[in-house]
Amino acid sequence: MKKFWANYKSTIILLLGIIVGAIVGMVFKERATVLAPLGDLFLNLLLVIIVPLIFLNITTAITKMKQPKRLGKIIVSIIGVFILTSIVAVMVGFASTYSVKLVNPEDGAEIRASLAENVEDSAQEEMALADRTVRLLTVNDFSKLLSKENIIALLIFSIIVGIATNMSGEKGEPFRRLLESANVVMGNIVKIIMYYAPIGLGCYIAAFIGSFGSSIAIGYLKTFVIYLIVTLAYYFVMYSIFALIAGGRKGLKAFWRNAIPPTITAIGTCSSAACIPVNVDACKKIGVPADIAETTVPLGTSFHKDGSIIGSVFKIMFLVCLFGTNIATGGEVLGVLGVALLANLLITAVPIGGGTISEMLIITMMGYPVAALPILTIIATIIDAPATMLNVVGDDVSSMLVARIVDGKNWMAKKD
Repeated sequence: MKKFWANYKSTIILLLGIIVGAIVGMVFKERATVLAPLGDLFLNLLLVIIVPLIFLNITTAITKMKQPKRLGKIIVSIIGVFILTSIVAVMVGFASTYSVKLVNPEDGAEIRASLAENVEDSAQEEMALADRTVRLLTVNDFSKLLSKENIIALLIFSIIVGIATNMSGEKGEPFRRLLESANVVMGNIVKIIMYYAPIGLGCYIAAFIGSFGSSIAIGYLKTFVIYLIVTLAYYFVMYSIFALIAGGRKGLKAFWRNAIPPTITAIGTCSSAACIPVNVDACKKIGVPADIAETTVPLGTSFHKDGSIIGSVFKIMFLVCLFGTNIATGGEVLGVLGVALLANLLITAVPIGGGTISEMLIITMMGYPVAALPILTIIATIIDAPATMLNVVGDDVSSMLVARIVDGKNWMAKKD
């Protein structure tokens, strides 16, 4: 019980804050809006750290990349498997939410008017596609990189800085250590802010529900229930299919004999990084060669997250319903799928930090006001455990698929 409390303490307290806030909003209605300043305080604290958080997370991640001691075929196979399985996950997430109204969109206009920024405020003048692309990817002054309005340009700059640091070799080492040190400090700043999260989010949702009615609270509950159903279906159906493709009936049996330890660890810790040792061991017991298992799982922890991809789609579709956005054409559908995939790539292997970056990216690329960030934070909190379960176990079947590609269809027999 002590171990359970240690792993889930922050999540439980956060959920209690959200639940209490929802109850306060439903009971006191408009009078609950008096709590809005306390919710705005939490939002402001989050927005202040967005720019340094993105820069330090991305640059330090790039500088830590070392030349993998693996054959090129293994690396290429891993990339291919990650891309294909991620596409499957994002399509499942979209199919699960496209015909479902996660939240009542009738209050959309009123909600937009109440948030700190209005979507219409950022209306763009007519520009050629090339000009819009340049404005999205770059800025003409360094100071503009320090604005949350230019997230994509900041990402590009952060990647360039990380690559340049690696190119500098030993001379760049002091700067790399400075970045890592600053990133540790930033991580602790996030932790400090998250101590206030139960109060901040509780007050935010109390004022939100007080202003717009209980439909928003029902929307969160509906989102969690549907996400849980989709997660369980994906876990049992899609992972069985992947295991069957990778190793036939023998692979399917081996997968389910060894999938329980990483599953339990994922649910118990809500951290993909914490599951790496258990996951690598499970892959080896399944029969995956050590070099493939020890490469696929660590890379998957950062770059392959089925649960987070599906969760990103749910976050986007929640906002789509809330703001009454029309998703009708093929281009609009592809846009949602693309944003969900890109946002997933920015989620780090630990619970704090990466999620905020991905949620900010979703808001920026979908054109929603940044004041909607706590809405996505609440969704991320309630789906955390099932999402981590898919993130972790998905790396097991991915390693099996990589083994199938690299060592052929008889890879399990070779192991024996």
